[in-house]
Amino acid sequence: MKIAIIGAGKWGQALYHAYSQKNDVVISSRNIRDIENFVSMQEALKCRYLILAIPAQFVRSWLEDNWVDNGQNILVAAKGIETSTGAFLNEVYGAFITEDRLAYISGPSFATEVKESLPTALIISSTNSKLAQIYADGLPDFIKGYISDDVVGAEVSGAYKNVIAIAGGVCEGLGLGNNAKAALISRGLVEMTRFGEAFGAKRETFLSLGGAGDLFLTASSTMSRNFRVGLGIANGKDMDEILDELGEVAEGVPTSKALYKIANDKDIYLPIASEVYSMIEKGKNPMKSVEDLLK
Repeated sequence: MKIAIIGAGKWGQALYHAYSQKNDVVISSRNIRDIENFVSMQEALKCRYLILAIPAQFVRSWLEDNWVDNGQNILVAAKGIETSTGAFLNEVYGAFITEDRLAYISGPSFATEVKESLPTALIISSTNSKLAQIYADGLPDFIKGYISDDVVGAEVSGAYKNVIAIAGGVCEGLGLGNNAKAALISRGLVEMTRFGEAFGAKRETFLSLGGAGDLFLTASSTMSRNFRVGLGIANGKDMDEILDELGEVAEGVPTSKALYKIANDKDIYLPIASEVYSMIEKGKNPMKSVEDLLK
């Protein structure tokens, strides 16, 4: 396939490496980058198959400013919920592109390990099974590709796990031990399943690679940006300092705000996400959050 990756951050470049093994791939971004096979945005948008690795909070503005519909297919590689509206990414993209041309990639996939060609397995979700299979078949030999039709489940699990990862980092930073971390992650899985089912997601999706697989990875490793945000909170740093040191987008921060708003609007019980929101937005003491969760 001729594929264009749009978004040249770490994840975009990792996907470029992966899909380049079997396909003719170019890469583009908002700013010109001195990297292999970099092309202009106009050139990238001429490709029939696109992979968009644009951070969730910038997707709508990018589409408004750049999107030219030539019948392209899109694999969405971002994970998050739009903070300003509470919209899932399938809803944001759906305002510009028909759902049969949209697919979503999820699963345990740190960019650094993908760029090193280390093995993993990922899920491509779409209401169009043929499109999902095309993107799955395009993956390299070191990535096992599965397909699913549960777009909402993929969206929710991909976004929610980043919030639980922040809580995992707090747990690690406070030195609460492995028992507490395991309890937190398992209850986080229950919580994000409850949230997803409220929007029609399938329960089994949350036990899959895109749910439990990605959650276990992201919520337990310093390779996770969101986990490192939690470490910073536990160490008493303010959010500006944490994000400056990170130097990258941590989707769990805006997603926690979106989840808090949705939970209040729809009366969904999300205790872990609510505590993460309180620590980020209200400066709540992390140990107080732990005490409240234990109650």
